[in-house]
This record gives sequence, structure tokens and C-alpha cells, in this order.
Amino acid sequence: MSVKQSAAQYYSNKRHVNKTNPAYDERKKITYGFLIGLHSSTYQIKYSDQFVTQSFDSVYSIEPAWKSGFVLGFIVNYRVSEFLDLRITPQVGFYEHSLSYIYTRATNEPTNEQVIETTMVELPILAKYKSARRGNMRMYMIGGVKPGIEASGKKDLDALTTRLGVSEFNLAIEGGFGFDFYYPLFKFSPEIRFSRGINNLLKDTDNPFGQPLKRINTNTITIYLLFQ
Repeated sequence: MSVKQSAAQYYSNKRHVNKTNPAYDERKKITYGFLIGLHSSTYQIKYSDQFVTQSFDSVYSIEPAWKSGFVLGFIVNYRVSEFLDLRITPQVGFYEHSLSYIYTRATNEPTNEQVIETTMVELPILAKYKSARRGNMRMYMIGGVKPGIEASGKKDLDALTTRLGVSEFNLAIEGGFGFDFYYPLFKFSPEIRFSRGINNLLKDTDNPFGQPLKRINTNTITIYLLFQ
């Protein structure tokens, strides 16, 4: 055996010996865990045709803002193959969204901020495509859909004409990437995920805050910490 071949075999064996919990991914088809996440979310809006009519000449613009929140949940992971997993993560997300209604100077009205606080029960269904493991780390890409329904009831508030009404159900598509780090007793995975709502959340188009709008969607960026 040449010196080059001996060196290659030595470093290959060394990488194998230094692997922590080398059979973690192959040992079980189904694994469990938990996650925590911090997110920043905003509404993306589309103006209605009524916004440009004289009936709304006092409203100069409607501006969404990014607001922070957090997520808590569980992980159920199914290993399909060496490089592919299917995953569901039942979770509870705490969100705050706001729209600032800015009026023209002629009206002399102050800015009206509509703040929507929601607690969502969500069930992301995701596919995870993994790279080959290098030592105690591997990279992955993840994507799927995230349906969610509001758990905190505000029907009485939404019924008021002085408040923006939004739907209790949201459906989003998600995509992101992360890294798996292997430890003796668990696997730790920091992950960043981008979420885009695909259904219209605008519920009430009859009140003064809903009439100038045609569509409301959510945009969310979340940093997850997953433990399995």
C-alpha cells in the first residue's frame, strides 16, 4: 500500500472514530423531539379599487410593520431514506401584526394603528433533504406547508366596526435550511425558515379599516432551535 493510500485510510478511520453517536440516523425510523423558535412577522397587503376613490381620499397610506413573537412545539420525524425525512411539528405560535392607517394632513387625524394579536395552533408538514454527514455535522434543506388555526377567540372584538377583522385560518408555504449537530445524547439543529401565507386573511370588508384593502397575507421569518 502506498503512503498516499495509507494516509487516506488513516484520516478516513479517524473521521469515523471521532463521530459522536454514528448510528443515530439509522437506529430508528421514527424519532421525536421538541423545538422553540423566535420569529418576526408582518402583513403584506393589497389595496382595493375603493382606495383610489374619493370616499378614501383622507387615507394617505396603510403601512404594515414587522413584529416579533415566539413558537413552542414538538417534532415527529420519519426517516424515508438516507437523505430524506418527512416531518410534522405540532406547535403553538404567538403572533402580533399591525397596520398603521396614515391620513392626509388636511384631515388633521392622527395615525391609527390596528394591532392584531393571535395565538395560532399550527401543524407544519415538511420534507427534509439532508447532505452526507461530515463528522458530527450535516446540512439540510427543508420545505412544505403550514396550516394554522387561531386558538384565542376574539369574535366579539372582530364584530366591532372600529376594528380590522381577519380570518382565524391561515395556510402558508415554508422553506429554509439548517444544520444537524450530533452529541452523545441528542441531536441539536439550528434552522432558519421563511414562511409565506397563500390565503387571504381579510375577513371584513365593510368596516372603515377593511374597505380600502383587497388582500392580506403573512410573511414570517423564524429561527428555530430543535432538539431530538
